[in-house]
Amino acid sequence: MSYGYDMLSIDDVAGLALALPETAEGVRHHRRTWFVANKAFAWERPFSKADLKRFGTERAPEGPIIAVSVADLAEKEATLAEGAKGVFTIAHFNGFPAVLIDLQYVTKKVLHTAIIEAWLACAPTQLGDAYLARRPTRKR
Repeated sequence: MSYGYDMLSIDDVAGLALALPETAEGVRHHRRTWFVANKAFAWERPFSKADLKRFGTERAPEGPIIAVSVADLAEKEATLAEGAKGVFTIAHFNGFPAVLIDLQYVTKKVLHTAIIEAWLACAPTQLGDAYLARRPTRKR
C-alpha cells in the first residue's frame, strides 16, 4: 500500500537524533538507543509477546516502532491528543512518560518534532536552553 511518501526507518531516527547536541547512540536491552547526558530519549521498541497478546483481536502496528520520552504524563496526554498518525501508546506504557511511534505511518515532520521534544525532556537544562536559543520559535 502506498501512502505517497517513503516509510521512515530506524536510520532516519538515528540521523535526526544524532543531529542534536551531545547525543550518543548505544545499545540498551539489545536495541538501538539514543542518549543525551546518559539518559535515553529515543529507542527501538518492537512489541514483546505480552504486548502482542494485549492487542487481542485488534491488529498490532507492523512498522518499525520507536519510543520517545516526553517531559511528563501531562505532555504525554497532550501529545496523544494531537492525534498525529503513527503516534500512540500501549498498556505497558501506562504511567510512563513516553509515546510510541510507528515509522510506517508517521510523517518526517512529526517524527522530527517528537525527537526534539524527547531530547529536550532529557537534556540538562543548560544544554536545552542553549539549543533553544538558536531556535527562537520554541520555548522551554
